[in-house]
Amino acid sequence: MNRFKQWLRHFMMGRYGTDKLSMTILGAGVIASILAMFLPFAQVKMLLTLVAYVLMFWAIFRCFSRNTYKRYQENRKFSMWLDRIKDRQHKYFSCPRCRQPVRVPRGKGKIAISCPKCGEKFIRKS
Repeated sequence: MNRFKQWLRHFMMGRYGTDKLSMTILGAGVIASILAMFLPFAQVKMLLTLVAYVLMFWAIFRCFSRNTYKRYQENRKFSMWLDRIKDRQHKYFSCPRCRQPVRVPRGKGKIAISCPKCGEKFIRKS
């Protein structure tokens, strides 16, 4: 058993491993697989099973990937997107000049927003 642990530790060295995005993709694959079991239509069942396999393969690929920087960036973007969905008190806009995301409070009506990066001023409704 100790030899297997050493082999596994050596195999995973330099690989990305799991993160929130991988677990979400894997969970979506499992849910698609469970849904496919209970659907009576053969074509839909086959399509959903294919989607489940693709999602599970993608999650496993991300775990074993050696390109850790790219996987980290994907997970960071996913986390930022998830935080934006959860944030009900603010609205997000992109600066028209530099595309920097700018967060403003909701419910203030039309406001003048100035970009913290380039100083561009633009008007949006929050």
